[in-house]
Amino acid sequence: MQVEVTTDEDGLKGAWFAATIIEPSGEDEYLIEYKTLTNDDDTEFLREDIRACNIRPCPPEIIVVDGFKVMDEVDAYYNEGWWVGVIAKVLINCNYVVYFKEYDEKITFKQADLRTHQDWLNGKWVVPSEV
Repeated sequence: MQVEVTTDEDGLKGAWFAATIIEPSGEDEYLIEYKTLTNDDDTEFLREDIRACNIRPCPPEIIVVDGFKVMDEVDAYYNEGWWVGVIAKVLINCNYVVYFKEYDEKITFKQADLRTHQDWLNGKWVVPSEV
């Protein structure tokens, strides 16, 4: 099963990474294999046991026709995962400056590396503006 997983590890808090559930590994835990994170020598994808509360289905794609606006909440693909941020500035050629509150940092992204942020609540996907 294709999923996204998160961790509370320093430097990775708030990011979601694509993974595959391999098998149950204990009570409320699953062995997963990341799709983008590899071991130290880059020879194979990293595997680890993850608690069920840190696993969610992959979010559905929301097509953004007219681009993002300032203050839109987005997920930005960065360092092999999806990080939650807010559009701070709209640039030319479908580029955006995204602000990451957790790290007090701004980074520029192409629209192709952004997606509308969605939360997994009570078994369904919700866009925060709908909450």
